[in-house]
Amino acid sequence: MVLAGRAVLRCGARLPSPCPCPCPAAPLRRPAGLPAACPRPYSSRGKEKLDMSTYPVESIRNFSIIAHVDHGKSTLADRLLELTGTISKTDRNKQVLDKLQVERERGITVKAQSASLFYNHEGINYLLNLIDTPGHVDFSYEVSRSLSACQGVILVVDANEGIQAQTVANFYLAFEAQLSIIPVINKIDLKNADPERVEKQIEKLFDIPTDECIRISAKQGTNVEEVLQKVIEKIPPPQCNTTDPLKALVFDSTFDHYRGVIANIALFGGEIAKGQKIVSAHTKKRYEVNEVGILTPDEQPTHKLYAGQVGYVIAGMKEVTEAQIGDTLFLYKQPVEPLPGFKSAKPMVFAGMYPIDQTEYNNLKSALERLTLNDSSVTIHRDSSLALGAGWRLGFLGLLHMEVFNQRLEQEYNMSVILTAPTVPYKAVLSSAKLIKEYGKDQITIINPAQFPDKLSVSEYLEPIVLGTIVTPPEYIGKIITLCQDRRAVQKDMLYIDENRVMLKYLFPLNEIVVDFYDALKSLSSGYASFDYEDAGYQSADLIKMDILLNGNPVEELATIIHNDKAYAAGKLLCERLKETIPRQLFEIAIQAAIGKKIIARETLKAYRKNVVAKCYGGDITRRMKLLKRQAEGKRLMRKIGNVEVPRDALIRVLKRETEK
Repeated sequence: MVLAGRAVLRCGARLPSPCPCPCPAAPLRRPAGLPAACPRPYSSRGKEKLDMSTYPVESIRNFSIIAHVDHGKSTLADRLLELTGTISKTDRNKQVLDKLQVERERGITVKAQSASLFYNHEGINYLLNLIDTPGHVDFSYEVSRSLSACQGVILVVDANEGIQAQTVANFYLAFEAQLSIIPVINKIDLKNADPERVEKQIEKLFDIPTDECIRISAKQGTNVEEVLQKVIEKIPPPQCNTTDPLKALVFDSTFDHYRGVIANIALFGGEIAKGQKIVSAHTKKRYEVNEVGILTPDEQPTHKLYAGQVGYVIAGMKEVTEAQIGDTLFLYKQPVEPLPGFKSAKPMVFAGMYPIDQTEYNNLKSALERLTLNDSSVTIHRDSSLALGAGWRLGFLGLLHMEVFNQRLEQEYNMSVILTAPTVPYKAVLSSAKLIKEYGKDQITIINPAQFPDKLSVSEYLEPIVLGTIVTPPEYIGKIITLCQDRRAVQKDMLYIDENRVMLKYLFPLNEIVVDFYDALKSLSSGYASFDYEDAGYQSADLIKMDILLNGNPVEELATIIHNDKAYAAGKLLCERLKETIPRQLFEIAIQAAIGKKIIARETLKAYRKNVVAKCYGGDITRRMKLLKRQAEGKRLMRKIGNVEVPRDALIRVLKRETEK
């Protein structure tokens, strides 16, 4: 029986008695021999509730798996889930915790996912809360959020590739959070694996003794049991007490159409149970708890959750704005000091997002609100454009983050959008007293070229810079240094990790690396170099606003902020691209790139013209010249009164960064 789109009964009426359904905690896939009439429920109703009081704080371990992209985090998570009996062992267990379609298509982890494992070690039952984290630099905010709910990490390094840029970045995230670190060398089954070399790299860079490294093959399951034993021995239990008042940190949340907001929480004190009245420290609203439970990785309801445990709570939050990530939940009339929460993510890339059809504006607004609940690192500001209509200016942590967000909008909410070319946030130090009074401060942030102030009213412009780390084999150093110098980068450090790996540190202007630097680096190094970056503040720069003119009229959507040294090349490229995309008219169109009043590049789109001298066969030349002169006068008049409008699809093709350079 199905009621309001939700399965109420677990088993169909046709089942024999007793029911062979694997209650209470059915695995993801139907076991062999189970009748087809036993459907998987949409909700967690009907499951037998677990008693979590049997796991005191001393027998709880909260840990994350961190690594560079494609070093085997999700595969190790799959083996740990199998080893503890959380999921059944089958050949189809691949990326079990990667639930999003975009994750399975791209083979990368985008969202940090948690799962509770039960493991018996030396006669004691332990509750292990595992969080699988992303490896790409664009999702480092997910990693830092996950580490706030942990006391230790498993640092996975590929035995073939060795230490990469993101390995270094993730190590320091865990080190600064003062977490216990368990180094694990994965993929020892590969033909070219060299675990001894990787152990020496770990010792040299991270000062971790080689005898502490565990050699495993997550794919084959070799030595994975030893990882669990080290987790129990080396990672301390959480420092909290069940007798304290309830204090729960919301570290992630998702939206369910039937049950509202599902908040993932880590308990730092007290206990939480169904029926309790809780209050949000952020909104001050009061809720009644409808359901609590743990993720195994499916939702598994429990009677209560206790201090030190990680799980989920459903409390009738209907609006997506009510579950703020980093919020603290406490019991009604038992207020506590809110937890520090999370440092808000700093957007590195901005892009305009507009609905393809303006009638879809409200649907897109609703989809954006729900998706940003699940991905809180995206910032949103309302924006509008003459050509594209009403929309938003979104801030992302990087280009891959922007692509994944757009893909999730399409796949999860069926929304097709126009995404403009990415830009970075610049700053201007104002010198005009009038502007300082208008803005209320002497420094403004510019995320849209339309807001770019005139040079006369500004003392200096500032551009964002990042500290980039490149790890590469030594034979590619020359090409990579040339690439970095072309991108206006300044070398800060160069360190030989061993004879096969060099680590370079450069200060890059962010706008030089945001679009195609990573692709260029990979192609130069045959895919061997890795790249990671972190924010390094702002520096003074010679910035200008470049306008695109069509027959002397500026096109607002194509205005860009650019460094003076790169203006000519960028202007020429944009003019050439426009010439290819704008349809020809009956009159000539001048496509120009301009800085203020100065034209720096020009392309001319020739007019359609009739062959007016076709009827002249022989005769005096003056007759031909008279016809051509009359045609030229007509074209001149038409150009004066003609209005060039860039068609919407042509504008989209030019704005989209995928356009061939």
